[in-house]
Amino acid sequence: METLDEQTYKERTNEAPAEIERYLCELSDSDVLLTEPASVKSNYPEIIGESNGLKHTFHMVSCVANTDSTVLILGETGTGKELIARAIHNNSLRKDRPMVKVNCAALPANLIESELFGHERGSFTGATERRLGKFELASGSTLFLDEIGEMPFDLQVKLLRVLQEQEIERIGGKETIKVNVRVIAATNRNLENEMDEGRFRTDLFYRLNIFPISVPSLRERREDIQLLAIHFTKRYSKKFGRDISSISSRVLHDLTQYDWPGNIRELEHLIERSILLTSGKVLKHVSLPVSKARIIDPDTDEEVFLKTIDQNEKEHIHKVLKYCCGRIAGIGGAAEILGVPTTTLHSKIKRLGITRGHFM
Repeated sequence: METLDEQTYKERTNEAPAEIERYLCELSDSDVLLTEPASVKSNYPEIIGESNGLKHTFHMVSCVANTDSTVLILGETGTGKELIARAIHNNSLRKDRPMVKVNCAALPANLIESELFGHERGSFTGATERRLGKFELASGSTLFLDEIGEMPFDLQVKLLRVLQEQEIERIGGKETIKVNVRVIAATNRNLENEMDEGRFRTDLFYRLNIFPISVPSLRERREDIQLLAIHFTKRYSKKFGRDISSISSRVLHDLTQYDWPGNIRELEHLIERSILLTSGKVLKHVSLPVSKARIIDPDTDEEVFLKTIDQNEKEHIHKVLKYCCGRIAGIGGAAEILGVPTTTLHSKIKRLGITRGHFM
């Protein structure tokens, strides 16, 4: 039986355009082997991609890495801001010492100061011994302040002082301690909007914004999706002991068409889940999230989005936390208003990804 290539088929067929597209998709539905081109290798081996947007980011990293300048990394959630910070540190004069990381969104407001600057024994209830803060531990190295936009407003002035003077004081201490720290900060928030709304200090913003680097979203670098999918498929196939050697081209097509609101982190977790559900040697199916359904409200003739239960719950918790000014426990707290135990509300906040910046 004769096999038609794409050009021959176009010349000979009189079928409708939709049928032509369907047939061409079938012709091209081959498997792509799990091989990464040599061009992917660079001075930043942890970062996969060769798109123009990523190359520009690499250029910015190369310009600033070998200096002590403060860097502000900007980008959506899941774009790999920590990897960029590591690339800067690993190509700097401080690379012989480990980079120290603090996630400003993961720590309660009353613990961030102790985490950053340390404390003396007896300085507050529970301080049974002296503790060095992250600035002291990172002296001579790099301190990565992730989610800097979540830092409490009253602590921002203390951070500004450290950046300007390169000295700290432990909580409860009287001694001024000199430190030699290179700071790299990152955020997925628009800090200029945060300044306009009074949640972020203007002087701190300009002190951090000496050398901003924007990390492109995954939908802005679609040509890297295949490379990333191959990379994650190889990683998790090995991790789970699966003998997967290729990915269906149809799967790769679907991956490149999706907008990836969760960026690289979302792609990685999707590939991991798909590997667990695959038994053969070819990754033939991925369960991409269903797009938000849109309908026309018959009463207003306006377009509305249908939301999931989690989306509705997250939105409602947002409103209650904002009403309570972020207070969770106690009389009049969010847990009491919602009618759930405090521990349950804490679990929901963590599961739904609600951070302090959402309701302050």
